[in-house]
Amino acid sequence: MAKDSVQLAALGDSTRRRIFELVGARPRTVVELTRELTVSQSAVSQHLKVLRESRLVRAEPKGASNIYHIDPTGLGQMRAWLDQFWSSTLAAYKVAVEKSVEDQR
Repeated sequence: MAKDSVQLAALGDSTRRRIFELVGARPRTVVELTRELTVSQSAVSQHLKVLRESRLVRAEPKGASNIYHIDPTGLGQMRAWLDQFWSSTLAAYKVAVEKSVEDQR
């Protein structure tokens, strides 16, 4: 599976997506994330493992726990992949609009 597909698959789970959103709002520990969710601390840790392996979050050791942050490198790679579709879609839209304007003349 391609790296971008792994990242999209990781975000396909609603709990992981919510964890990603929470970490995106501000760095958090597993305990902080667990307080915000309706799943166990063990489940949060498992979801974070998937997000780490997908390079969407990274862990920064602090004392006996980790602080989770968005991984800008992995997120940047996924965004670049998505941007290529956005660019081609915008270009196609521009052509369609210009053709429509010409047809109306």
